[in-house]
Amino acid sequence: MSMRSAKFGIGEVVKHRIFPFRGVVFDVDPVFANTEEWWNSIPEDIRPHKDQPFYHLLAENESGHYVAYVSEQNLLHDESGAPVDHPQIGQMFEDYSGNRYRQRSGPTN
Repeated sequence: MSMRSAKFGIGEVVKHRIFPFRGVVFDVDPVFANTEEWWNSIPEDIRPHKDQPFYHLLAENESGHYVAYVSEQNLLHDESGAPVDHPQIGQMFEDYSGNRYRQRSGPTN
């Protein structure tokens, strides 16, 4: 497998290309690093390639908040300018400016 640079950075607000959710990136894996069970749960016709960055997101949709694991090919920049309303944002990030959160520099209590 070859690795490439991540297109999205920590704190960046993104949206899913197919499904109606958006989120803020809080970690990046240079290639797929989840379980085979998770991988096989994705329908084969939309299953992404493993040799690309995968992003951990604090995600939200109209039903609620959750953590998502999404391939780079399925993410787009979120151009809405709206902040993400995930309850864990404050634990990892500080200020929001248009399309990006600034990562906290130290632990929170």
